[in-house]
Amino acid sequence: MAGTTTDAARARATVGGANRWVVLVVLCVSLLLVALDATVLHVAVPSVTEDLRPSATALLWIVDAYPLVCAALLILFGTLGDRIGRRRVLLLGYGIFGAASAVAALAGSAELLIVARALLGVGGAMIMPATLSILRAVFPDRRERATAIGVWTATAAIGAATGPVLGGFLVQHFWWGSVFLINIPLMALILPLGRKLLPESKGSADGPWDVLGALMAAAGVLILVLGVKRLGAGHGVMDIWTLAPLCVGTALIVLFVRRQKRRTHPLVDMRMFSRPTFSTSVGCIVLAMLALVGLELIAVQYLQLVLGLSPLETGLRLLPLTFAAMAAGATGSHTLRRFGPRTMVACGFALTAGAVLLLVMMGQHDRPALLTCAFIVLGFGLQTTLFGAYESMLSEAPADCAGGAAAIGETSYQLGAGMGIALLGSVMNAAYAPGVADVPGVPDTASAGATNSLGEAYDIAARLGGPAGDALRSAAQHSFVHGLHVTLLVSAGLLVLGAVAALRLPRAMECAAQHPELPAQRTDAPLAMADRPMVPAAEAAGSGRAGH
Repeated sequence: MAGTTTDAARARATVGGANRWVVLVVLCVSLLLVALDATVLHVAVPSVTEDLRPSATALLWIVDAYPLVCAALLILFGTLGDRIGRRRVLLLGYGIFGAASAVAALAGSAELLIVARALLGVGGAMIMPATLSILRAVFPDRRERATAIGVWTATAAIGAATGPVLGGFLVQHFWWGSVFLINIPLMALILPLGRKLLPESKGSADGPWDVLGALMAAAGVLILVLGVKRLGAGHGVMDIWTLAPLCVGTALIVLFVRRQKRRTHPLVDMRMFSRPTFSTSVGCIVLAMLALVGLELIAVQYLQLVLGLSPLETGLRLLPLTFAAMAAGATGSHTLRRFGPRTMVACGFALTAGAVLLLVMMGQHDRPALLTCAFIVLGFGLQTTLFGAYESMLSEAPADCAGGAAAIGETSYQLGAGMGIALLGSVMNAAYAPGVADVPGVPDTASAGATNSLGEAYDIAARLGGPAGDALRSAAQHSFVHGLHVTLLVSAGLLVLGAVAALRLPRAMECAAQHPELPAQRTDAPLAMADRPMVPAAEAAGSGRAGH
């Protein structure tokens, strides 16, 4: 549209010089809080159960309400930010997140805690895509933006990995509500800072905002993730309460895509997916999370139930992974320029697959050196993969669509994580259950109950006592380790598949001098997305060379 001010022009007019790096710090602190909240509650679940006495269903909703609501609303708030202003949506998200944290910390019932967790999901869905789309606007130069995205992705990894450590420390020294209370002073600090420092940016405001499409996307993602979570909890795909959400959620997402293709002013321009770089980057994000999030949950069970580590010790064992992710984020920009997206993402997948295969050597006895080495390679490889995929996806999207593109990336992350829990959890259960189904000297009813999980097998073994209890505990432990090895092999296979998929990415990192917008979409005939003129990074910046 002629005369429309682009995001890059707005950013240059609003944020100059070193100030944009201050903006990056504010955005990363925002993301850190959201990422922490996704995992900090896990170690507090026993304390919550003892204090609030929730039912099994209520406890499940206490844990799942936050990621479910957050995943469902990412597209809605990401595209809303493109229309009314990303800074405005981000600041509103700060307020909701802080208020919900206070309610969660002081909740006196399971029902109130569920509501508070859902509100935290609303705030998180406002914050996550806004941070990435503002970053896209503030750093119009791709080489600087690559450095910024490296810091951004490393922050997400730090938040997710340190959540259990921080949660374990707080629960051990205070009470479970303290894991939420820490958000309030930080939000009280970051809200005025964000209002003062963050620039406002918008996409094109042509045409009405598609409210029906936004609600359709939210409902589709929410219902689909519910079905995926039931699948991961061990319910068969033919169970009506699993099959129905999977079918309904998929149908709503398909209808949403068709609706966007027909509209003159869509929420999400689906023609972005016609670009191999964009679609491949999204696919790589899904595959990385599909392979690793379910594996992470199983690894935590292994550390605590097989090796007998406390929650705090478990969190500390995961710290090498965090430090390796930080190193990969810090060097990611240089790596991307030196080797290009294709080599970077493919090698990241290959490194991660190698680390997963190294973990197959773990058994029933603790091997700290092997575990630390594997976690270092795992963290570095995963962060390298996600860095290259996110940077390529965001750079390929036009500036006007930054909020929608960021929402697609975050939704892919959440869907990949949910599907990973379902897939790898099912593989783990299938490999674990036969080993405890028929233990000599153990009653059939006890063996049947032990097939559900290792923790339940331990409880049943303790109640049985004597030789039968010892036999069940030993069989369950052996079977769990066997299931872990099978799951690791499946995860490695998925990572190798990701490395192959990454070969569709560009060989070299290229920097566009300008990002022209997509041509206006028409309803009478689909338009192919015009290729943007691209110039090498050296030519765009005046010095240096792009990686080959």
